[in-house]
Amino acid sequence: MAIDPVSALRAYQQTARSAQAGGVGGGEAMDFGNLVQEAIRQAGQSANVAESQAMAVAAGQADIVDVVTAIAAAETQLQTVIAVRDQVISAYQEIMRMPI
Repeated sequence: MAIDPVSALRAYQQTARSAQAGGVGGGEAMDFGNLVQEAIRQAGQSANVAESQAMAVAAGQADIVDVVTAIAAAETQLQTVIAVRDQVISAYQEIMRMPI
């Protein structure tokens, strides 16, 4: 499943509802760690889809356009996860440089 504007909007709305309800409630509050884990899980699924599409093309059962699309989606998701990771590391390093 690709990270698209619709799924991002749904995640934002769910996070906003959970924040309005006091942050914790219902047992499934969305926090940053869960969002990152979900993005990593989706990136892995995307890579698996791309791999299965490539195998289907090798077997002559699929179109090359589907493979290229699946690989591009997987690459975009991986780049997004890496960019978030880099920003988190940068923020952590900045906090560590702050004087006490």
